[in-house]
Amino acid sequence: MQRWRGLEDIPQDWGRSVVTIGSYDGVHRGHQLIIGRAVAKARELGVPSVVVTFDPHPSEVVRPGSHPPILAPYDRRAELMAGLGVDALLILPFTAEFSQLSPSDFIVKVLVDKLHARAVIEGPNFRFGHRAAGNVDFLRELGATYDYEVEVVDLFERGTAGGGVPFSSTLARRLVAEGDMEGAAEVLGRPHRVEGVVVRGAQRGRELGYPTANVETPPHTAVPADGVYAGWLTANGERMPAAISVGTNLQFDATERTVEAYAIDRIGLDLYGLHVTVDFLAYVRGMARFESLDGLLEAIADDVKRARSLTQEYDAQHARH
Repeated sequence: MQRWRGLEDIPQDWGRSVVTIGSYDGVHRGHQLIIGRAVAKARELGVPSVVVTFDPHPSEVVRPGSHPPILAPYDRRAELMAGLGVDALLILPFTAEFSQLSPSDFIVKVLVDKLHARAVIEGPNFRFGHRAAGNVDFLRELGATYDYEVEVVDLFERGTAGGGVPFSSTLARRLVAEGDMEGAAEVLGRPHRVEGVVVRGAQRGRELGYPTANVETPPHTAVPADGVYAGWLTANGERMPAAISVGTNLQFDATERTVEAYAIDRIGLDLYGLHVTVDFLAYVRGMARFESLDGLLEAIADDVKRARSLTQEYDAQHARH
């Protein structure tokens, strides 16, 4: 998959293409429907598919300080999009100047002059241009002038008939923030992932016999609610079942919120300085202060036992599918 940053990165000889535009944070199941349809349409027409997204999130420029929690950093989004068959990813720097583009100017500068859109695939709520004044009806209206067609993909609903809501990044963020990892996975189509570099912490886990990887996450990362979780720690390409702690360490009066993962049954791991990923499968329990060290150790042993069981069960179920 080609990756471009800014309109100037697009090859001069770029021909017609099928385009879809959006923030696409998380590349959740709704996004997968739209992007999958764009890829299929491109193959039908014999042209490349292009995803257009923005950096930073438009809300941070329009309303500074309102940057939403990030479900997936750009490299992860690119990886997921490539897995869906996308041919090119265009990341547009979203600046104050860019935010002033009218919907018609956006269409001409991006879709017509640079990407030579043959078709544009979007969800029903797509908005674009200054003050988000453009919508799919306007996009379709100008398509008659600039020779591209517009296709709208309805987003599937989550939950039971009549009681579901459309898949959305907002919904996924809320579920992550609540610690509902099963619900988040239903929206995302996979367990929620947090990533970062392993840094030195207080090393209390090592002293207790449960050495953890203290993961320093990038700004705005969508970190789950405080608590203990079952999941996986992946380092150097190796995926290891893990018991994961999120929050401040109440037992030792810590004040800094951390993400720490204990790789179950692994001895002598040295992960300092490595970029790792942490996938959250299920909430195990809330954070707590114990009356004694023995009480804490007993709880940790139970956490590890439950995390081991949950991850084994998950892997066994998915091996059968």
